[in-house]
Amino acid sequence: MVTWGIISAAMAMVSGELSFYVLRFLLGVAEAGFFPGIILYLTYWYPAEYRARFLAAFAIAVPVSTVIGAPVSGLLLGLDGVMGLKGWQWLFILEGIPSVLLGIVTWFYLTDRPERADWLTKEQKAWLAAKLQAEIAAKQAAKHLTLGEALSSPKVITLSLIYFGFVGALYGMQFWLPQIVKAFGLTNAQTGFVTAIPYLFGTIAMILWARHSDATRERVAHVGGPLLLTAVALGVSSYITDPAITMIVLTVAAIGIFCTFAVFWTLPTAWLSGTAAAGGIALINSIGNLAGFGGPYLIGWVKEATGNTSTGLLVLSLLPLAAGLLVFLGGHETKTEFAGVGKAR
Repeated sequence: MVTWGIISAAMAMVSGELSFYVLRFLLGVAEAGFFPGIILYLTYWYPAEYRARFLAAFAIAVPVSTVIGAPVSGLLLGLDGVMGLKGWQWLFILEGIPSVLLGIVTWFYLTDRPERADWLTKEQKAWLAAKLQAEIAAKQAAKHLTLGEALSSPKVITLSLIYFGFVGALYGMQFWLPQIVKAFGLTNAQTGFVTAIPYLFGTIAMILWARHSDATRERVAHVGGPLLLTAVALGVSSYITDPAITMIVLTVAAIGIFCTFAVFWTLPTAWLSGTAAAGGIALINSIGNLAGFGGPYLIGWVKEATGNTSTGLLVLSLLPLAAGLLVFLGGHETKTEFAGVGKAR
């Protein structure tokens, strides 16, 4: 987080193509281990029966950061000339600082395992450690994979492709939504506030959907359904010209995207453990995040070819469509995930 924040702030010093490519590469290196590391870390603390809701509590940072960050970014772009810097430079500097500060806080505050947490009682530590250990033992009894077996597992590869489709839709919408909204004739500040609307609804839906998944102990429909909803919404949005209806449909797409986000990560963590979990989660994240380039690039390429961003959204909708179908085809090992757990409450 510290190096991520520093390099992000350093993007304000970009002066040409070479410096942009170098800093953007270093930013990717700094970012690479964070997300898969957090997903693995959360499995050290939260049993399967509670996992979707707490993954959502973490993932909520993505839409909330846009709800807050989009209007703030719009305002920061208005700082042109302050201390001789342009607005976009202030945006990188001021939005990079919190990562540095929170990275320092994280180093001192978080502990690796519940057993080392001073803020838990002995009874709480013992209960949580025993519950998590029983869960790991049940997973390994059902299917104990080595790191190599996990990385070459067809199921891990399938989950990687599903995540690719999800990330393509997420980043494609995240990068192009402000431009779509800006085309309505709004100012930078207005664009920031309007862009935040889909993410606000996506935040609320994500929390409720994750809790519902935990309560019902159902994963496949809770991941595949929202992906198909996203695909339909993105496809429909490409045929709409009215700004208000466009925002409604894109809000539905955002709801589908964020409902997928947290529950998806219950799929690999349900049956992977130890080094296999670390490697499998990292591989899924790595392959999936290639869509962080592919999704926005796809929309940009289609826009250049057709002169219309909406057509790009239609093409982009194929990614979550394919991902949703793969979820239903691949299924889920529910018995392994909830082995040793009592009846659903």
